[in-house]
Amino acid sequence: MQYSDLIDIGVNLTHARFDADRDAVIDRAIAAGVAGMIVTGVSVEESRAATTLAARYPGLMAATAGVHPHHAREWSGASAEALATLLGNPATVAVGETGLDYNRDFSPRADQRAAFEAQLRLAVDHQRPVFLHQREAEADFLAILSDYRAGLPGAVLHCFTGDPAMIEACRELDLYFGITGWVSDERRGAALRQGVPLIPANRLMIETDAPFLLPRPVTQPAVKRRNEPAYLPHIIDTLAALRDESGASLAAWTRENSRRFFSLPTPARPPQPGAVRPAPDQ
Repeated sequence: MQYSDLIDIGVNLTHARFDADRDAVIDRAIAAGVAGMIVTGVSVEESRAATTLAARYPGLMAATAGVHPHHAREWSGASAEALATLLGNPATVAVGETGLDYNRDFSPRADQRAAFEAQLRLAVDHQRPVFLHQREAEADFLAILSDYRAGLPGAVLHCFTGDPAMIEACRELDLYFGITGWVSDERRGAALRQGVPLIPANRLMIETDAPFLLPRPVTQPAVKRRNEPAYLPHIIDTLAALRDESGASLAAWTRENSRRFFSLPTPARPPQPGAVRPAPDQ
């Protein structure tokens, strides 16, 4: 089904896998009905790049600024200062990607917890929503987040892959849920597929997490094994089937939830492929 005005709340558009054809990726996304993209920051350097890119596409892109738990060992007072500076840019709309990842443990868990808490404090101080990551760290993640949740204007658990019990725990903290192509993978997404009907429509958002997590319905991507925002409609289609709802209704819910959560403006008209090009560098 063809959709319009979709918003991809998590795309790693500064990733090197997009360097050769980023303009074409953007055009394909617009042609597929994507009207907004939130470019993810995963380190101080990548957050700067995400903000710079988003600022060059006003009305189409915005950015997050944060340090992913994989990079938590790099966290310092200078990191906090750098992110605070980025949050002063109108293109930067959330703190993150931040959280805990006990699956890969690329950073020591103590460092992950310290960086997570520091970024939650930053979000509270600057009154920005948080873009969250959690993998195999449910107890610590929920305990830390609960200490700050009352002061946060909003929180979304990006790339949510949890089961019904985790959905209920997140609902108690009034979180939003970012759903990726994981939901289309019956091999590893069974728990999520079972749980998505339990997510309130007014807490649901969609994302590709491109270039990762290519939805399984896509058999011939433009670049082998690479996900991109143009494939966002496949996530809507899968959610609609699992929730027994119309795709058009879900598209509308996710669009309005995303605009409200990230304080995005409503464009006067949908962008057109080929017509959107970067604004001149300031």
